[in-house]
Amino acid sequence: MPSPILKVDGLTVYLGNYLALRDVSFELLPGTDTAVVGPNGAGKSTLVQAILGLIPRSAGKVEIFDRPVERLGHWCHWLGYMPQNFIFDRSFPISVAEMVGLGWAKKNQESGKLTAQNFLSFWREDEKKSEAIAFALKRVDAYHLRRQSIGTLSGGQLKRVLLAYCLVMPRQLLVLDEAFAGVDVQGAADFYALLNELKREQNWTVLQVSHDIDMVSHHCDRVLCLNQTVVCTGTPEIALSPQNLLATYGPSFSRYHHHH
Repeated sequence: MPSPILKVDGLTVYLGNYLALRDVSFELLPGTDTAVVGPNGAGKSTLVQAILGLIPRSAGKVEIFDRPVERLGHWCHWLGYMPQNFIFDRSFPISVAEMVGLGWAKKNQESGKLTAQNFLSFWREDEKKSEAIAFALKRVDAYHLRRQSIGTLSGGQLKRVLLAYCLVMPRQLLVLDEAFAGVDVQGAADFYALLNELKREQNWTVLQVSHDIDMVSHHCDRVLCLNQTVVCTGTPEIALSPQNLLATYGPSFSRYHHHH
């Protein structure tokens, strides 16, 4: 059996005096697409942020690529992240292509005086970067936006640009926190279809937080039902059974089905 891409063991998080997550444990195997579902306030975004080391853990361990998350080092370049809300100054003068280019990690970090050899190396690196930016934007159908300021993008366009940012370099793990928030139903369906294509092409392992049970049931391999702690995990057929949804969401939950 392949080694897990992500291992979470006994993760507990307090936000001040509030217990946000309690003893959460699970693993992600390579090439799988796992959704985290649960009610508002269940700790879904807290889980993602704790896994990525963006907020401190109170207890437990997180390993990514068989390394403690605190010591990922250059391995962090194999990790892509799309936050729920990408907050930025819309007046900041950066183009779509420049934004996507920020996802490119420089492989050449030579220092010292400029020589013909390292000048050629930097030139080739820059050429590869430009090609990668163009490929990523074309693949997400956003190449026509490349010279546009990111501050002028619609919500759906921005999501595609952020996906291109993750695509501009090879990744092994892609973490999405409510990536479809603010996108209409058809836009979310199109994005899901694109994400599935890229997952197969790039052999990504995906961890995504979602509120859309219907989309999750059709597109994900595994589901983790969360309400401060893990209620259940399994295939969509098992994890999203009426009994498990009742245990996760409570009696007021109503499942919504999209119609296209």
